[in-house]
Amino acid sequence: MKISAFDIRPGNILEHEKGLWRVLKTDFVKPGKGGAFVQVEMKNIETGTKSNTRFRSGESTEKAVVEPRTMQYLYADATGYVFMDNESFEQLILSEDLLEGQTGYLLPNTEIQVNLHNERPIGVELPPVAVLEVSEADPAIKGQTATGSYKSARMETGITVMVPQFVNAGEKIRVNTVDGSYIDRA
Repeated sequence: MKISAFDIRPGNILEHEKGLWRVLKTDFVKPGKGGAFVQVEMKNIETGTKSNTRFRSGESTEKAVVEPRTMQYLYADATGYVFMDNESFEQLILSEDLLEGQTGYLLPNTEIQVNLHNERPIGVELPPVAVLEVSEADPAIKGQTATGSYKSARMETGITVMVPQFVNAGEKIRVNTVDGSYIDRA
């Protein structure tokens, strides 16, 4: 399926230069002289190499046909992260490289969308918000309640999130899975 350069979004899978590429970042650039273009940072799914590519305003590219399948995350072990297909109950093991940076939002028994290309897993799409429990948090600094100051807090999955001063260990918070930012208390 062809898409315009302006419709490319982070997370898209593109068929570009005889390979599958995951879009990491996009920047729209309108220089003073010349035509507008989209600067796209991509990572090759097979080789892991990164590329910065410019697509001019009139260009289009091929978006890979991806089959989304809802699966349940079960657990992680030495071989990888184990998911179960909700329809066939088959188990699928994904490596940490394939999940790159998303493992901190995975909790057991969570519904996750796994993307398949020609029956081969190529990545996962997390829900936009994850509810995580704070396992440890820095103590609040006295007198810092009036300003919008933040402190670091370690979640149950091991990731660190910057949270407001009033959040303490044992509380559940909602975290944005796109950028890892604090949203609110759960």
